[in-house]
Amino acid sequence: MKSKKIIISGGGTGGHIFPAIAIANALKKLDPATEILFVGASGRMEMEKVPAEGYKIIGLEIQGIQRKSILKNVMFPIKLALSIRKALEVIKDFKPDAAVGVGGYASGPLLYAASIKKVPYLIQEQNSYAGVTNKWLGKKAKKICVAFDGMEKFFPFDKIIKTGNPIRRDSVNIAGKHMQALELYKLSAFKKTILITGGSLGARTLNNSIMAGLDKIIAADVQVVWQTGKVYYKDIMEKLGENYHPDIRIVEFLNRMDLAYAAADVIISRAGAGTIAELCAVKKPVILVPSPNVAEDHQTKNALALVQEQAAVFVADRDAEAKLVDKALELLNDKETQRKLSENIGKLALPDADEVIAKEVLKLAGR
Repeated sequence: MKSKKIIISGGGTGGHIFPAIAIANALKKLDPATEILFVGASGRMEMEKVPAEGYKIIGLEIQGIQRKSILKNVMFPIKLALSIRKALEVIKDFKPDAAVGVGGYASGPLLYAASIKKVPYLIQEQNSYAGVTNKWLGKKAKKICVAFDGMEKFFPFDKIIKTGNPIRRDSVNIAGKHMQALELYKLSAFKKTILITGGSLGARTLNNSIMAGLDKIIAADVQVVWQTGKVYYKDIMEKLGENYHPDIRIVEFLNRMDLAYAAADVIISRAGAGTIAELCAVKKPVILVPSPNVAEDHQTKNALALVQEQAAVFVADRDAEAKLVDKALELLNDKETQRKLSENIGKLALPDADEVIAKEVLKLAGR
């Protein structure tokens, strides 16, 4: 039987790229003969991350709509038209049996081209609130894989499958790693630990909130693993100095997410869909501070979907500097709330999303 050819499109952020790679790996696991081609946005993160995982990628000259600058949108219609034309060429050359869109700039032109060329496609909608592009593309999609309930507000009910979001399995494999984690971060086994993570680039609000509350954290005799992100690390280190305090571990990037999760008693995080999928799998008490700077404010909607299930604590971005550290210290001292949050967030985990989605893709491809 002829091997199947699949195009996976999207990217722009780690939240889109990691699930895309997880789906590709699951396709290869189910059928090693599957040929996979990625389509991303030129100059974005996926152009490096995807080849590093051993997959071929083609870039489209596409950008998002810039909400804050009308001038930057002048080129948008031209770039969109050129991207659709290139996507049509890619489909003509590669002859895919099915296409997958994971969100991000390149998803739109590629899936639109797939609909013109009558290539069946599947959308992987990661958020609890679907964006404009996905709602529009959903009309012609064969299947829409979602991570949250209530998505029939955005998509035809008969096309929806609740699969969850694919996660990096090595990042959530924390069983039996607590002591190894304490060693890595040189932490005490006799003190409680807060993990702060704002993603690979970092989150200004989270960093400012921790800076504002450092004296309280030190006075409470707790430990912190503080991932500042690439953008803010140098500035924070200049302000605080290399060896600021033995209980405050400041890192630019968390290379071993599994050990960071394993060390934590309480986690403070943004509310991107991919991050939430990982947090459900690690089953730790979490405080979510959604970023307000994302399309359709979807992080707030993601966070509130968890709060509704009593599976997370919510702090609004605008309140974080005043309230976040107090909230974290309060939670660290409340064993019962910790237990309840852990239990409820664990119930929402869907750890096999990558394989469930991959099976749907192969069905579409006519396997």
